[in-house]
Amino acid sequence: MSLDAKQTEGRTVTSLDDLLGYFRGAEQVTGGKLIGLEHEKLIYPTASPQPVPYPSGIEKVLTGFSRFGWKEFREAPELPVIAMTRGSTALSLEPGGQFELSGAPMKTAREAHDENVQHLSELHQVLAPLGLQAVALGYRPFDRLADMPWMPKTRYRAMRQTLGARGKLAHHMMLMTATGQVSLDWADEAECAAMVSAAARVTPLLIGLYANSPLVEGQPSGYRSFRSHVWSDVDPARCGFLPSMFDGSFSYRAYVEWALDAPLLFLRRRGEYLAPRLTFRQLLGDGFEGKPALYDDWVDHLSTLFPEVRIKRVLEVRSADCCDAAMTGALAALMRGLLYDPAARDELGELLPARTLEQHLRLHHQAQREGLAPFAAQARELVEIARRGLGRLGGNDGPLLDVLAERAASGRSPADDVLAAPRDPAGLYAACAIA
Repeated sequence: MSLDAKQTEGRTVTSLDDLLGYFRGAEQVTGGKLIGLEHEKLIYPTASPQPVPYPSGIEKVLTGFSRFGWKEFREAPELPVIAMTRGSTALSLEPGGQFELSGAPMKTAREAHDENVQHLSELHQVLAPLGLQAVALGYRPFDRLADMPWMPKTRYRAMRQTLGARGKLAHHMMLMTATGQVSLDWADEAECAAMVSAAARVTPLLIGLYANSPLVEGQPSGYRSFRSHVWSDVDPARCGFLPSMFDGSFSYRAYVEWALDAPLLFLRRRGEYLAPRLTFRQLLGDGFEGKPALYDDWVDHLSTLFPEVRIKRVLEVRSADCCDAAMTGALAALMRGLLYDPAARDELGELLPARTLEQHLRLHHQAQREGLAPFAAQARELVEIARRGLGRLGGNDGPLLDVLAERAASGRSPADDVLAAPRDPAGLYAACAIA
């Protein structure tokens, strides 16, 4: 989630070291590492299967949160409300009106989960009088892409054109998908590399545990996670995995070198979103309109890269479909237990032996198609590794994993429940409504 705050237009970047400094500056050298949750939801009318447009629906949802102390965010005073903020927490919109909580950094997964539960309570109070409901699915199961509304955010108007030209499923990603994500800190480059590699290796199991998007236009798609499959044809230059995540060579520089060769989706200048045909490497070397690249350009560019494990000022784990509150809280607990505890990372290495990128991608695609069933035994052990890690880290996060333990024991992804649910919109949305 990016609110695209106003650029400072001051600090320039002219060298690779300037770009590396962005990640060095994110290191949490003192104090404890925190964790954050992002939870996207699909919004539908309770009496209709139609997506909700901005002026007559989503705008009212956003501004309805003012009763709970949230403040409106606009890109400019004359432009529509596109987000709400309260302290370090934000409510924002994905391009098709997917409604997202970007939670505050918390010490434990329990605190992040409790914040999300409070948000969902407020959301229910806002939605009910409007005749709307929040639905936990990873992909819109009945909607057609051509019928989807676009939210009035300037960044999305630019990306609709530039990203849409780079992959057949780019607009599907923007308009049709919903996810749950976890954000984590790191202490130094070595820990960042270890966490990124561990998070990348676990993605097939995450996809299986959280696969929740089997339907496309009302019919089984052949994928338990069609949302995850969508990312295979968005833009190969900015999605997927880096080989260095699997061969032991990941570093800040490896990520920067990869990011440099991704095309810009937009460049903000003079209050406009321009679309020059440049990679960031070209912008860094040649500048634009006679002026050097800006630090804010680098921040913007990093926010338009979509690998399965992304680093910005935090490390983001991005492989889960949207699920209910309990499963989303469990995602935070799972990642905290696996990635913040060094002993758990070692155990994870024994559970998931080193593979090449090509070997990993075969498992990744298998999880997209088949869900949890082929990975159930590993998933059971994965949850227990995380539970042991949480025990060493302290806090009361362990019980959040119970729902995942049950899921792993069953061998059934949430998608299997969706396929067994009523196939009509009203019945399915009621079954997947977030209480």
